[in-house]
This record gives sequence, structure tokens and C-alpha cells, in this order.
Amino acid sequence: MKVAVIGLGYAGLPLCLRLARAGAEVAGIDRDPAKVEALRRKESYIGHIPAEEIAPLVERNRFGAFTETARARGCDAVLICVPTPLDESGDPDMGCVFSTGRDLAPHLARGMTVILESTVYPGATENELRTILEQGSGLEAGCEFHLAYSPEREDPGRSGASSIPKIVGGLTPECRRRAMEVYRPVTERLVPASGCRQAEAAKLLENAYRSVNIALVNEIKMFCDPLGIDIWEVIELARTKPFGFQPFHPGPGVGGHCIPIDPAYLSWKAREHGATARLIDLAGEINHSMPDYVFGRTAQALDHRLEGRRILILGVAYKPDVDDDRGSPAYRLIELFTRAGAAVDYHDPHIPVIRPGRGHEHLSGMRSVPLEKATVASCDAVVVATGHAAVDYRQLGRWARLVVDTRNVMAGHTSRSVVRA
Repeated sequence: MKVAVIGLGYAGLPLCLRLARAGAEVAGIDRDPAKVEALRRKESYIGHIPAEEIAPLVERNRFGAFTETARARGCDAVLICVPTPLDESGDPDMGCVFSTGRDLAPHLARGMTVILESTVYPGATENELRTILEQGSGLEAGCEFHLAYSPEREDPGRSGASSIPKIVGGLTPECRRRAMEVYRPVTERLVPASGCRQAEAAKLLENAYRSVNIALVNEIKMFCDPLGIDIWEVIELARTKPFGFQPFHPGPGVGGHCIPIDPAYLSWKAREHGATARLIDLAGEINHSMPDYVFGRTAQALDHRLEGRRILILGVAYKPDVDDDRGSPAYRLIELFTRAGAAVDYHDPHIPVIRPGRGHEHLSGMRSVPLEKATVASCDAVVVATGHAAVDYRQLGRWARLVVDTRNVMAGHTSRSVVRA
């Protein structure tokens, strides 16, 4: 099977490697020449994907990287894994999906299968993307080429992706069957959906569910603090119930591509049809406000005197032990402390330098400082935004004047002063 994967980010690149290992001939396509050149040199730009996984596939011509969408010509299947962020108004930005569709359309051929994996609102595959592909190719979806939707379920840093069930919805039953054949060699369990819209909605529900429950525990945390109640103990007590409860944990906000963004696609589509998604919208507001809460707790601990203070943000990745900083709440924290007149540094063993990214372009080039005794002792506060395993928190507690702990990493470690936030 010849497969093209368009978009070589945290979802597209791992998918390329799995398909190539399973015997497919894979063309990875990305507009970023730096990514393409790195892959041609058999190098990785994603921390949890070692170069050793890429090199043998490139050497055996199972996987190649290109910037030209024309490389999809002659493939049996094309998988679209491009970003779908929010625009400045907080509405879905489908520009990458639509432009990819326009670039791909002239290269479609009879019998080809096109599968969209990017997060989209219900109806985007069978309406907008279908129209773009049909108009640009002169072929009819469902008859002359096959169109399907299968949401990506990558979890950066997690191994065993083939064990994660894969939802597949097609424009027609035959479209779904063809799409499932693409994934069968690399997925242990395929879950058929009755259509593309159902699969699209399932992806949004998965992450709206997480957003709402994280917001719930964040809100409970904020009223537990003044009552002197440890929210982490409360969660551990509640999770002993063997039914009806699943633990979620508070933090300084939510990051990654899914939780801060996907629910907004569902809410936007609801408004388009005259409905409201009040719970989803409120959850987004609560989670978005958490960096401000952490900032306020830190300011309170420093007697609201931040001008000239030194603050160290510990961790800018959005989750532990990965180099993925998309949507990280740590960037909002850096902004808040800087605005208040504090001198801000960060340490992250997985992100030595902040790369350009939407929403934190002004921080691009900022470098991680060493986590050494002199550095920590010179700071007025260390704010733990991400709980990386590589950090010695016992030692941090001995060095730091004040630790603002948003991840419960200081539990059981003595320190001169720890503030839960």
C-alpha cells in the first residue's frame, strides 16, 4: 500500500512511522522545510520519538519526507493531519484543512481514499472538505474516490499507540470499509461509526468531557484552599468509590492541542444551529482563568509585592516528560509575572529553548536556565507549572525560599515554604 500523510506534527509523524513499520510505502508531506530536512537527515524533532525509529525506515525507502503535495499522486490513501486551531476570536480556524484540500484535489485519482484526522466540527468532512475535493478534482466522493473521517488519538509521550481503539466513519459504508483497511495493519481495534459526523462529534465529546471535569476539580480546588482542605487528599478519598467517579486533577490551566481547543469547535457548531453549550463554555472560562489564580496565590504569598522579584517557572511543557508546549498555561504565567514587574526565568529539561508558537511568539528564543542551587536560591518564588519526573523535588524544597506547587509534586517533601495553587 502507498500512503501519503499530510502534516508531520505530533499526530502525523507517529502515524507515518507505524504505517511504514507495518509494510506501507509512506510519503510524509509538510509545508515546513525544516521538518522535512530533519527527517531526510534521519533526525527527529519530537522528543519522545527517537531518531533510531526514523533512520531504518528512511534507509529502506519505506518512509520519505517532502514539501510537495504532488507526492500524494499515485497513492492508495491520503491521510490529513494538519492543525486546526482557534482564530483570534476563539472560532474554529479551518484554513489548513481547506488549503490542504485545495492542494490535494488536482492529484486525486479514481479509487483513492482520503481520510481526515484533524479535529473539526461535525459536518466539515462531508460538506466543506468534500466540496473542495470534488470541485478541484472533478471526481465524485463516495463513487469515484473514498472519503472518511478518523480522529487522531495521539497521546504525546505514551507508547503502545496501536492499542488505542480507532474510530472510523465514512461518507458511505464502502468509504468506511476502505478507510478501515488503511488502519487495520497498525490498530488492534477499529470502531466503526455510522458516518463522518458521528466520528467528528465523538472526538469533540471526548475532550469536552475532559475539559468539563478538569474545570470542576479546578473550581472545587479554589474554594477548598481558603477552607484549609487539601484537594489532592479529597480526590484520593473520592476515588476509592468503585463506581460513578473518575479522578481528574487540578492544575495551572490546560494545554495541548485538544482540551483548550476541541470543545470550542462543538460550542461554535451549537451556536450556528441556535443552540448553546453553556457547560462547555463555562468549563473553558474556568480552565482559562487558572493561570490568573496561580498568579494571585503567588502574589499573596509575596505580600503582593512583585516589582523587582525573581520568579522561576518550573516546566513549560503542557504535560510531564514531553517536549510538547502547545497551549501551555506556563506561557500565560510568564506573561502575568512579567507584566507585574518581576524578572522571570524558566527551567524545563525537555524544552531548552522556547520555539515560535501561536500565542507566545514574543517568548521565542527564551532559554531554560539550569536548575542549580544558586539559581533556585536567588529566586523569590519557584512556580511548578509542570511536574517533570527528571526534577529532584526534595532537593528543590531544600533550596527554594518559596515553592508554589500547582501539581502536588511537593507532597511529602519538606520545604521552608510551600503554597498549593
